[in-house]
Amino acid sequence: MSERIVVVGSGIAGMCTAMALAKQGLDVTVIERDDPPPQGDADKAFFEWPRRGATQFRHPHAFLGLMCNLLQDNYPDLLEDFYAAGARRVDFKDMLSPELLPKYKPEPGDDKLWVMLCRRATIETTLRRYVERFNNIRIVNHITIDGVVAEGEGGHLNVRGLKVRRDCTEVMGEEIPADVVVDASGRTTRFPRWFQALGVNVREENDDAEIVYYTRHYKLKPGVEEPPRTGKDRSAGDLGYIKFGVFPGDNGHFALIVCLHKVEEELREAIKDGDKFDAICRSIPGLAPWLQEGNVEPTTPSFGIGDIRAVWRHYVEEGEPLVHNFFAVGDAALRTNPLYGRGCSTSILHAHILGETLTQTSDPRARALAYDAQTEERLRPIFQTSLTEDKNGIKRSLAVADGHLLEESDSWKKRFGLAFGDALAAAARYNMHVNRGLMRTVNLLEKPGAFLEEAKTKRIVLFYMLRGRSRNAGARIVRGPSRDEMLDMVRRFA
Repeated sequence: MSERIVVVGSGIAGMCTAMALAKQGLDVTVIERDDPPPQGDADKAFFEWPRRGATQFRHPHAFLGLMCNLLQDNYPDLLEDFYAAGARRVDFKDMLSPELLPKYKPEPGDDKLWVMLCRRATIETTLRRYVERFNNIRIVNHITIDGVVAEGEGGHLNVRGLKVRRDCTEVMGEEIPADVVVDASGRTTRFPRWFQALGVNVREENDDAEIVYYTRHYKLKPGVEEPPRTGKDRSAGDLGYIKFGVFPGDNGHFALIVCLHKVEEELREAIKDGDKFDAICRSIPGLAPWLQEGNVEPTTPSFGIGDIRAVWRHYVEEGEPLVHNFFAVGDAALRTNPLYGRGCSTSILHAHILGETLTQTSDPRARALAYDAQTEERLRPIFQTSLTEDKNGIKRSLAVADGHLLEESDSWKKRFGLAFGDALAAAARYNMHVNRGLMRTVNLLEKPGAFLEEAKTKRIVLFYMLRGRSRNAGARIVRGPSRDEMLDMVRRFA
């Protein structure tokens, strides 16, 4: 309990890690390069906080059921802080399709199927102010790390601390000693590079999702209510060449997102212009109600984020840890496509896995092995599902760009898979049991796809398959312009 634990990074992963470790009675120091959030309300944090360390800071975020329930079970007072800051809870009933809503009857477990919507600036500000109330957490800003203090022994490194850039030495000295270093510095982590310089190569799986993710934020004008998000025209979907979605935020704010494959160079160039971004979104029936003339005003230009990848770093090889006294959490350890909204939830779960690990044993090797095993068991299925979805998305985008549809296939195996997919989509839209199972998967409350192993679910999906693809296709098809129609619209844009 007297160990010196240093967490690098005060983003969502860093703050969740500090909370999880402090809850176990451990003392934690969090170090951060950027400024702390400014004093004031959520808008001040969103518009004025220069958050260089979080690339995705102004892109939409959502807490899935996994994270929501971890917060509810362990930090109920933090949830109240989020609500006070404007965050909104969306329950299972609120997410049902128009066909299912009239049939809804509550069942045990429905209370776990909920999400929370909030801007990341509001999330980080609220988290920071909550964590500051812990008497065993210290947060120090304006600290730049330039390397690790480590020594080699038996083919691995023992981490002993961190090297600090000289412009920070007045605050912490030239080195920060630590018994445990936690890397919560996110997708741009430099720790693997530092370890490589010390002779330890951290192997990583690294797959490009081949998309660019664009966002624009808006605010509803006074007295204007949000359009419904569950209707005939869904507010999130995939037209093959373009993915889109609405992220309601806090205090009347919301964001629209558009994802494009890298081959869509003409659309990618057009969507950087705010007026063209709006025109593209208005051409999609599921987004058009959100941009009704006179109801909203944009609060940001359109902006993108690239380098969207699935990354998994291996700190244990052939049953032996590469590094002792070091743990990577969240995006620093594994990244998934932000399009799926899983990053916050996997980060807090990872943080709690680390908290459990550090209190079970004090042996560095045993800790590293236990942490790695739990990470593989509990997070690998989520990572693998995201990677598969990325690869399927790439195939579909390239097929549409080439003038083809993946829904057309002369392979029996592919035809069966497509028919199953259509049947599952229809069952999820019209059958409550299948919908509940799918929502457990979406909210990461069970191993992805586990509900499909249930006998009842199999029978229902088989029934829908027997109806034929033509009847099921309506649940899959998202209304919107074709790629050629969208390109023509953009070219004619004044």
